[in-house]
Amino acid sequence: MGKYKIQVFTGTALGAGTSNKIYMTLIGSISNSGPHKLKTLTAFWPGSRQTFTVESESNIGELLLVEVEPRPRSLLPHIDDDWFCTKIIVTTPEGVNVLFPCYCWMGRDEKLFLRHSIAMLKTKDTVPQLLAHRQENLKKRRQEFKWSVYAPGLPHTVLAKSPHELPAEVRFSFTREKEFQFTSGAAFMKLKLENPLNGTWNSFEAIKEILSEKPETYEYVENNWMTDEFFAYQFLNGLNPMIIKRCSKLPEKFPVTNEMVKSFLPDTSTLESEMKKGNIFICDYERLRDIEGNVISNQKQYLAAPLCLLFSTQGKLMPIAIQLNQQPGPGNPIFLPSDSENDWLLAKIFVRNAEFNEHELNFHLLRAHLMGEVFTVATMRNLPSCHPLYKLLIPHTRYNLQINILARSLLISEDGYFPKFTAIGNKSMTTFLKRAASSLTYSSLCIPDNIKERGLETIPNYFYRDDGLELWDIIYKFVSGFVSHYYKDQDVKDDNELHSWLTEIRENGFLERSEAGFPKSFGTVKELVKFITMVIFTVSAQHAAVNSGQFEFGGFMPNFPSTLRCPPPRQKGETTMDSVLEALPDISTTINTIAVVYLLSQESADRYPLGHYPEELFSEEMSLKLIAQFKSALQDLEKKIDNRNKKLALPYTYLNPPNVDNSVAI
Repeated sequence: MGKYKIQVFTGTALGAGTSNKIYMTLIGSISNSGPHKLKTLTAFWPGSRQTFTVESESNIGELLLVEVEPRPRSLLPHIDDDWFCTKIIVTTPEGVNVLFPCYCWMGRDEKLFLRHSIAMLKTKDTVPQLLAHRQENLKKRRQEFKWSVYAPGLPHTVLAKSPHELPAEVRFSFTREKEFQFTSGAAFMKLKLENPLNGTWNSFEAIKEILSEKPETYEYVENNWMTDEFFAYQFLNGLNPMIIKRCSKLPEKFPVTNEMVKSFLPDTSTLESEMKKGNIFICDYERLRDIEGNVISNQKQYLAAPLCLLFSTQGKLMPIAIQLNQQPGPGNPIFLPSDSENDWLLAKIFVRNAEFNEHELNFHLLRAHLMGEVFTVATMRNLPSCHPLYKLLIPHTRYNLQINILARSLLISEDGYFPKFTAIGNKSMTTFLKRAASSLTYSSLCIPDNIKERGLETIPNYFYRDDGLELWDIIYKFVSGFVSHYYKDQDVKDDNELHSWLTEIRENGFLERSEAGFPKSFGTVKELVKFITMVIFTVSAQHAAVNSGQFEFGGFMPNFPSTLRCPPPRQKGETTMDSVLEALPDISTTINTIAVVYLLSQESADRYPLGHYPEELFSEEMSLKLIAQFKSALQDLEKKIDNRNKKLALPYTYLNPPNVDNSVAI
């Protein structure tokens, strides 16, 4: 027998407290204490820490689990009063503090069993009570988190149509949900009140007047979007730094001749010699080929599947040729910087519309949001809360499921944003997404491999590459230390929970495509470290790179048009400034698009930057030391990026660690 001191911590989020009665049972290796009511004169207020004493009449043995059960007060039997408990610390009669992480919502009459914070692989979990808890933990999760097929050929999603259908374990905070709804409504209402929603644009100056307050980068884009240098710069450091590749041989479908571009190359050089030097690059939007345009407000919309050739010279990247469709020949001219100003401008605008689709649907939605959802659901279904990889990964899953459910409802549903205000519409969007999913590979999600495959190791002023590779290395070192603490190679082979996790990711994310190069199993610590690094990098750094600048780079509509109202020009010399303006989205489409990219770029009040782990899930000294080293390395990178950015006319900030969220939370 003995006295146990119990400290109970309630979360700080709005609505986290409860007036319910809380009963607690301490479960040991020999017996349990029986349920004890935690007597308090006040409710469990948000942010509170309350201390209680529980006396056990018998020796319960080693403390293993804590059972927590909220019950309604007799005077308030029908009031829903969920409680968000963050953690419980129990001090044993011997003076040992035992941490029991919770960090989830609890409803009344719901029993929750919490395990101590020591992470444990299943092969090393020998105590019967803990093994039973482990199995029950996974059984419950597999009942709560189920897979659903959103569309054939696309990564699978969680089975839930509303965020409120998700288990309490991953629920949005009340503050976060209301903030999201408010920001969404406020963004549109402000634009709607300041601008008429009917009609078309008669000048670029009128488009500039949409907003009265603009971030510095937005203004830079507004002032420079027409220039060739900024047009090319965006392929490296804009919203989509992922599609550009080194061109060592021109594809037959893009018959650019030396005669066409020689005036844009050094005097003694040729297109062939510059390709050999590694100075020629290409952007190919083949996934948009033969995509049927949408109809908006009873008007046909258009898009192209362009190819764009670029030349890197003296530290600058410049466009030298654009073909607007994949099949060469009459009616599909190759546009050049030496063509008329209007011809060249409209060709670049069609490329920027292709960028809108590739960025939003492939590199943003598919490769960050949907893959993040696959990682999240597989983690919840296959890794129990005591598994070291669960503890490592769970901060990187935060809010991903809720955000994706909202995206499916508000953005890509039949009556969402994409069908209403983009050229690709709904049916064509699904076709495009399937094409994008079929091209998804393991190596393309690993930035060192991806940079090498695209031949971009040495192109100057590629800040996405520079900062991304540094972040990858920092994450890799952190993950390597962490995984090596819990695993040897044989442990990796023997961990059936780990391999179930990998199997579900492969089956539901990569749909068992062998050409994706996705690992079928892990045999070494090194293989596991790379994969975990990829998961964390994808949902943190990679998402930040393609998400955070959407309003700054995409808010000024001509630089990022969601649709075009005229078909691609079939010959040169016919484009006028009036026809350029006629091709642009109408005012209603413009306003709605600005509201969407504004919403998707906003930081939340309760965001967790990369490296910040406010939940105390670990108590092992080594894990805490590695987290501290991780934070320190991120701070060093922050200083390095800040010093570089001071010298740039347009700073690249999206992969600066303080600007990178832990998870796909917006």
